[in-house]
This record gives sequence, structure tokens and C-alpha cells, in this order.
Amino acid sequence: MLIGYVSDENYAALAGVSIELKSETDWTVVTSWPSGAVHAEVPPGAYEVCLSKPGFGSKRVTIQISATEPIHFRLLSDRLLGYAWPKWCRTGDRVEFRVHSVEPYKLSLWRYGWKREFVRNLGWFDNHGPRAVSQSLPDSDFVETGVHWDNGHGVRRQSVETPERTGLYYFHAKAESGAFFSFPLVIAPSRPTAPIAVLASTNTWNAYNPFGGRSNYIMASKIIDTPIVNSKADLPRYKSSDYGEWRSGPTFAPLSFDRPEPINAVPETDEVTSPIEGRQPCHLAPAEWRLLGWLEHEGYDYDLFSDYQLHDGTLNLDNYKVLVINTHPEYWSADAFHAVQKWVFERRGRLMYLGGNGLNCEIQFTNNGTTMECINAWPKDKESRMHASVAPEASLLGVVYTDPGAMTAAPYEVLEPDHWIFEGTKLRKGELFGQKTLHERCGDGASGHETDKISPNSPPGLQALARGLNPDNGGAEIVHFETPSGGEVFSVGSITFPSALFVDKRCSKITKNVLRRFLKG
Repeated sequence: MLIGYVSDENYAALAGVSIELKSETDWTVVTSWPSGAVHAEVPPGAYEVCLSKPGFGSKRVTIQISATEPIHFRLLSDRLLGYAWPKWCRTGDRVEFRVHSVEPYKLSLWRYGWKREFVRNLGWFDNHGPRAVSQSLPDSDFVETGVHWDNGHGVRRQSVETPERTGLYYFHAKAESGAFFSFPLVIAPSRPTAPIAVLASTNTWNAYNPFGGRSNYIMASKIIDTPIVNSKADLPRYKSSDYGEWRSGPTFAPLSFDRPEPINAVPETDEVTSPIEGRQPCHLAPAEWRLLGWLEHEGYDYDLFSDYQLHDGTLNLDNYKVLVINTHPEYWSADAFHAVQKWVFERRGRLMYLGGNGLNCEIQFTNNGTTMECINAWPKDKESRMHASVAPEASLLGVVYTDPGAMTAAPYEVLEPDHWIFEGTKLRKGELFGQKTLHERCGDGASGHETDKISPNSPPGLQALARGLNPDNGGAEIVHFETPSGGEVFSVGSITFPSALFVDKRCSKITKNVLRRFLKG
């Protein structure tokens, strides 16, 4: 009889797992098949099950075996992992650190700005039993509900009071063997401290996080029935074109924030001016760090907030002159969208969109903000998923993502050299800028990775100031417009733009020109 399946944290099938089933009257030992399937000739009922495989944490669970509902056992590999909980907070709050390690490890807290600043050592962590600081995974699809790792035992709670300075922080975990893992924490101010608010794209981090086997790009609607044996053969993403799973809608299973985010890890020796290595770090927290570091290097004070803190009103836009959204702010709630729209169009807000493929999909927070659901329905007559469910993002940003130019990079060409954003650059019409970046995913070019362009839904009075030279007319368009209330929007329409600021003087100068003007308002 098929008892169930066993897979790892990526929902990849595990063969050769030893499985011991104990009932009130008997023991049975079986081994999982190449598909991860577990077969045993045992009657339905209650069993204590032990699972073991070299390279993974053993676990003991109590289950009810059924002839019709296979159990999905999940094993966690022996690697160093961790995450902060919650993943965003205010200065002075207490935050848990939840770490998985198979050996003693040292933990420290760092602030990531112009320099990686050591904040404090948090200590060495292990326990008296063997592998007692390792964690285990819930069975079934825990992407929907979270891993709920413990953070200590009894009164020995593993938490830290956060520093009194806003910013992007990272926990550094280093094990006795030298294994290293880092994980981020967004700390917002308890009260405003600067004229600039910067938004960390925490919704986008979660949408792309595949830990558990699902993200909004892998099994977006729900987990498939059996573990992955071959990704290209088994996953819906590779069986249909044009993100067909999104088109199928209308509902998509939740994505929990209560999971590690290996895609956001920063290597131990990286500095803010280091090239951004890896496919995912180039558009997530490690890339956002480059903009934060540049702001500090140039002398701009800012307060950092998470997407959720904009959604729930923790971020009061009226306390700030400028809002900066960073790198890849693709997933927003309708409340966040409307809050910024009203601020810009009715209350003289100044928005700097220093990214690409922004505000492209509505998300809805559930379970008190611990999970989110992506509203992926995308009719072919709409510019984007956000356009389908809320409003066209071009009406706020001036530009909208389109497929041409995706996964390429190129410099920008000047269209309007007399515009004030080019003051001091000595650029003339047709000249290029943004040839170099720290972004390695698509090669050099400040117009790249994913690019946004002007659309019929762009506001009246918008000016196109520069255009990327990406193939197939896929270049990002740099635009500026003013609103009747005195608000202003500046958009670069490119994910790679922030990574050019340290290595391209003209991109840096243009950004400083915008900040100078916007901060005067």
C-alpha cells in the first residue's frame, strides 16, 4: 500500500530514506523509492514513524495512515539556515532569531549601509543533546503555513532587542566547521528621523522565495501531488509558456513569510561595492543594499520600512518629503498602492522609483500579515496583474513592465539633455550613460534585467528623458512628471539601475539631482 512520499525542503523526491513504522502490535521498516514513494504492507491506523537518511535530520512523527490520503513527509538537509521573526520591526523591538544548525554556531548582528558595521556579538549557541540546535520541517506543504521553528528552550528564549538606528540589518551565523549563513532584518524607526523614506521590497522577497518547494514562480497556484523528480518534466512552470499557471487562476495558495530566505543571503566577505553574484541576489535584498549604501556614502539620511509597514500605516508618508522604492518592488497591496497614489496626487508627495517591474501584482496579506496571497489573474487585455485587479501602475509610476528587454542589459541614451536631471553631467543628446553596474546576472548596463516603458495609461505631461538601448526596443525609459497638487514622480524603470550608482558617475549625479530637487519641496 502507498503510505506517502518523502521529500526535502525543496520538495525534491528523496530515495533511500529508511522509514520505521511502529504500531501498537508491530514494527515495519521500508525504504523510499526513487519517486520518494513509501510503500508498506500495513493496515490503516495510528503509527509512530521514524525517518532517517544521511545528510538530513532524522525525525519522529505520529501519523494516521489512510488507504486514500498519502502522507507527505519532509526532511531538512544538514546545512546552516536561519531567519528573523518577525522579518521587520521598529527600533527597540524584540526580534527572535530562528536558526537551523547541526553543530554549535556563533551569531552576531551587523548593520548594512555604506559599511558593514558590527553591532554586537549575540553568543555561541548549542545544547546538551546531539544536534539539539537543528530544526525539522512540518510535513506536507508548509509554504502555506510556515516552518514555525523554535527559538530556544524553556526560559532560554533566543531573541534580541533591536538597535535604535533604522536600516537594513543582517544576522551572521558561523558554525564551528566554518559554515556561514546570513539573513536580513528590516528595522524601521520608532519615530521619523530623516526626510527620506526607503521601502524594502519584502513582498517581492517572499514571492520569489522557493524554500519549501513553492514560490509565486514554482507551483504558484498550489503544490503538485507528488515530489519533484525532474523539474523540467514535473513543474507547471516548464510545461506551459507565458506563465500559463498565472493565467489559469483565480486563486493561489498563500506564501508564508515564516520561512528562511536563502536567496537573500550575503556572502561573508562581500562589501557594498562588491559585484552582486548569483541569479536571485541581483534583484533582492543584496541588491537593495547597494542603494542604501550609496545614500549613506553621499550623505543622505533615510528611514527604512518594509512593504507591510506601508500597508498597515506604520509608514506615515506625510512625515517624509521623499519616498524611494528600490530595485524590484513588484508585489504591493492595494492599500499601499492607493496610499502612495493619494500622497503623490493630492498631498504633494515626491516618489522616486529606482527599480524595474514595479507594482506589477497585487497581494493580499492574510493571517495578520504572516502570509500573503498573490492576485495573479492577468487577462490579455490588461497591461499587468495590478492593472487587472487595482489600477494600471503606469498611472502612478509613469511606466509599466513589458517583456522586450527582459534578461538583457544596456546603457541609456539621452533624449532630453536640457532637462534639470542632467545638470552637471555634461551629457548631450544621443550620448550614453550607465555602461557599468555591479549587477552580474545580465551583464553590464543600467537599463536591464526587467525594464519598464511609457504606456497609454501614463499621466499627462510626462516627459521621457532617456531610453535604454536593450534589444527589441526593450530599453527602460527614464521619465518625470508633476501632479496638479505639486507632487512629482521620477522613474528609471530598470532593476539594474541602483547597482550602477557606485560605478557610473552620471547615474549617481542624475540621482543626486533628483534628490536635491525633491528634498526642497
